[in-house]
Amino acid sequence: MKKKILIVEDQFIEANNLQMILEKAGYNVCSIARSVPIALEIVENEKPDLVLLDIFLQGNLTGIDLARKLREKNIGFVYLSANSTKITLDEAKITRPYGFLVKPFREKDILVTLDIAWYLHEQNIASNKLQEEILNKRLDHSGVPEFKNIIGNSPAWKNILSAVLMVAPSETSVLLLGESGTGKEKIAECIHTLSSKKNKPFIKVNCAALPLTLIESELFGHERGSFTGAFEKRIGKFEQAEGGTIFLDEIGEMPLEVQVKLLRVLQEKEIERIGGRDTMKINVRVVAATNRNLEKEVAEGRFRMDLYYRLNVFPILLPPLRDRKEDIPLLAIHFLYYYCPKLGKQIHDISAEALEKLMVYDWPGNIREFENIIERTVLLTTGSVITEINLPATQKMSTSLFHTESIKTIEENERDHIIAAIKKCNGKISGEGGAAELLNINVSTLNSKMKKLGIKKEQYFTASNN
Repeated sequence: MKKKILIVEDQFIEANNLQMILEKAGYNVCSIARSVPIALEIVENEKPDLVLLDIFLQGNLTGIDLARKLREKNIGFVYLSANSTKITLDEAKITRPYGFLVKPFREKDILVTLDIAWYLHEQNIASNKLQEEILNKRLDHSGVPEFKNIIGNSPAWKNILSAVLMVAPSETSVLLLGESGTGKEKIAECIHTLSSKKNKPFIKVNCAALPLTLIESELFGHERGSFTGAFEKRIGKFEQAEGGTIFLDEIGEMPLEVQVKLLRVLQEKEIERIGGRDTMKINVRVVAATNRNLEKEVAEGRFRMDLYYRLNVFPILLPPLRDRKEDIPLLAIHFLYYYCPKLGKQIHDISAEALEKLMVYDWPGNIREFENIIERTVLLTTGSVITEINLPATQKMSTSLFHTESIKTIEENERDHIIAAIKKCNGKISGEGGAAELLNINVSTLNSKMKKLGIKKEQYFTASNN
């Protein structure tokens, strides 16, 4: 049965060209709508499988308004855009499209984008249910042995663990996002050990550490004599991970030419060694991680859009330590008890003054920096209680060097940023299109920040959607 597509585009020539390309490729274009009200009527009558949607249309309503309705009906959509501003594109991204097609259209780009859209639609039906369960039900993480070294009890961290418990049993690809040092590798290991593949290999690949000349061979292997220096056959990381999980860390560093081959692996579930004549089917789950903004990398041509959408089926954003400071006391005790036996120390506690210093520091290096500081402190402490912790001097210098009347403090800037976000969302805090989603933070974290910074919604907004 042909897949049914609705085109929502008010430019006749562009809509007609799209229709010819789609019908030539075997799609059924059920109709063309030139405004949102017409499109909504067609959606009710025709029930399309997918909508190609221009952002700016005839009438007062935009494609973004229609996208929200489509999302409610669980109908996938791809935006059509020309010279949209960054503000418009950011607003469009909040509606979670399956892709963007930039005018003028190329036939190849249209068909590739649609292939990705169908794939994402199938995968997201399952993952959306998981995300809803995460929001509606806080899972009990106590007694889960795989979490014994994953320390944290803050709401933000509990949401991460819930997401892991939900997605681990499936075969879905997972993309771990977050700053360096937030624990992406440990979360990847948890996903593997909680899955049906736990008794199979878990293979780690640091894409940033592999030389450009070797990365293809490392991933896919090579045959003997396939290039200068290939004195024997090499089994690549994907073959080594057969039946298990491969963790592609720093995926944003992967060269474009290798991204093409990785895309084929994800699409076809097969690999080919360098110099080999045969392809090999593989059964490997992919968990990828990056500290880069992949959407920006795609926009600037450093990361393939089709690969991004293949990987971004179930994204998990790990919060920085500064956004989960409630977990610092637990982390401090955990690393204290971990390093004392290793370093031959008899330290039993951390003083309140030392703990306060840990709480007020912003931890730009996140958990990795925190662990290193605790290890060094354990090594330097001579008594049975940690009373002094030496933190990097850069933060101490900042108040004397930069705190002047003409420059706002970090808290003042953060307060202004949050107020601007809430205004942009018309006073809506949570849910789709809310300020928490726009700021990419947990709702409870946003409410906590608002309380801390003295932001009362009713003082700034006459109307609220929340």
